[in-house]
Amino acid sequence: MIDALIERELERFRTGHPRSAELHERARGSLFGGVPMPWMMLWAGGYPVAVAEASGSRIVDVDGHEYIDLCLGDTGAMAGHAPPPVLEALQAKTGITTMLPTEDAAWVGEELTRRFGLERWLFTLTATDANRTALRIARLLTGRPKVLVYSYCYHGSVDEAFAVDAGGRTVSRAGNVGPPVDVAQTTRAIEFNDLDALEAALAHEDVACVLAEPAMTNMGIVLPEAPYHDALRALTRAHGTLLIIDETHTFSAGPGGCTQAWGLEPDLLTIGKAIGGGVPTGALGLSWKVAQGMLDAAEADYEDTGGVGGTLAGNALSLAAMRATLGSVLTDGAWEHTIPLAERFAAGVREAMGDRPWNVTRLGCRAEYRFEPSPARNGTQAHAASDPKLERFLHLHALNRGVLLTPFHNMALMAPTTTAADVDRHTEVFAEAVAELR
Repeated sequence: MIDALIERELERFRTGHPRSAELHERARGSLFGGVPMPWMMLWAGGYPVAVAEASGSRIVDVDGHEYIDLCLGDTGAMAGHAPPPVLEALQAKTGITTMLPTEDAAWVGEELTRRFGLERWLFTLTATDANRTALRIARLLTGRPKVLVYSYCYHGSVDEAFAVDAGGRTVSRAGNVGPPVDVAQTTRAIEFNDLDALEAALAHEDVACVLAEPAMTNMGIVLPEAPYHDALRALTRAHGTLLIIDETHTFSAGPGGCTQAWGLEPDLLTIGKAIGGGVPTGALGLSWKVAQGMLDAAEADYEDTGGVGGTLAGNALSLAAMRATLGSVLTDGAWEHTIPLAERFAAGVREAMGDRPWNVTRLGCRAEYRFEPSPARNGTQAHAASDPKLERFLHLHALNRGVLLTPFHNMALMAPTTTAADVDRHTEVFAEAVAELR
C-alpha cells in the first residue's frame, strides 16, 4: 500500500514540477548528484524543487508553486528568509572581509554573553568550525586525547563525532566517509540519558571533553531526563573533563537556548546557522577559566599555526548579519510568538495521529513526530524507529500540497514570520495523509 501511495505522489510531483526537473537534469552535467550539496538529494521527490523566491516563511519555486516553509534551512533560516534587517546589513557598509574588527563584533560578543553567560567569544563561519576549535582547546587545556559523544549525535562534519556505541565498544557510524583514523582512537561513544555509562566512560580519566547537544536533535528530538544535566556537569567537573554544549539546533528552546532556559554551565559553547539570519556564521563561547587557560598556554599559537580560525572567520559581513539577527529579528520576544506556534503544531499532529502508535516531541519553537509509541530515550532507539518509506510518503504528500518539512527527518521549525494559519495548514495536510494510511 505505501509503495502505491508513494508512486502516486511521485507522479503528481513530476507532473507539477517540469521546470525544476529541467534544471536538475542540467545540473547533473556539472554538479555531483545534480545538486550543490549531496544532502539536497534527500528531498522526497527524487530531485529538489528549484527556488525562484524566498521571503519570510514562504518559498516560491520555478514552476510557480508557493510553499509554507517549516524546514527553514534546517534551522539556518530560523529568522525567516531574507529578514529586512539582515538584508540591510548585507549592504556591507563596513566591507565584506577586511581582517579587521568592527563595532558589530563587540556588540555581538556582549549580546551572546548576555544570552548564554560565557564571558569570552570568538567567531567562525560554521558551528562545525566552532566545534573543531573547541575540541582542540579541550585537548590543549587537559592534556587528554579523547572526546566523549553520544550515539547518533550530530555536530557537523567533526570526525570525532561520527561514532556510536556497539555493546561497550566505540565504532564508526555506518555511512561515515573516509575517517582519518579508527574513531575508537579519538572518541568514546555512549548512549544519551545513561548515567552509569557516562560515569564509567569518564572514569578512565582520558576524556578531554564531552561534546553534547543539551537535547539530541539529529534523530528526532531526544530530551534529557532529570537529573541528567546536573549529573553531567557534576561528573565532568569531578573527573577534570571540560563540557562543550552545542546549541546550534537547540537555540529553538529560547533566546539563550537550553543553556539559559535550563540553567546549564558549560565550559565552552558552540552555535551557528540561526544567529546570522542565513549568512554563514558560527561562534564559540569560552568561560573565563577556559579563556585564561588558553592565555596561560604560552606554547599555543592561536594567531597563525595553531589551527584556530581562518582568513574569513569573524568577517565584517557575518558580524553585521549576526548583529541584525540578534538585535532586530530573533530578539527575546520572538520566542513569545514562535513557541506557542510549536505547541499548536504538536497538538494538531497528536490529534491527527489518532490511535496510531506515534509521538510528537517539542523543544521550544521546534517540534518533530516519530513512529514509536513514546519518545526515544537515546539516539540508538530513535534511529531504530526510523521508517524511510513512511517518512518519504508523508514528506512528499506535504510537498505536493505546499508544505515543506526538513528532508532528513520530520522536524518543523517556527520563525517569527510563521502564522497560526501556516501551522493549521500542516495539520490539515498531515491529517489527510494519515487518513489515507488507514
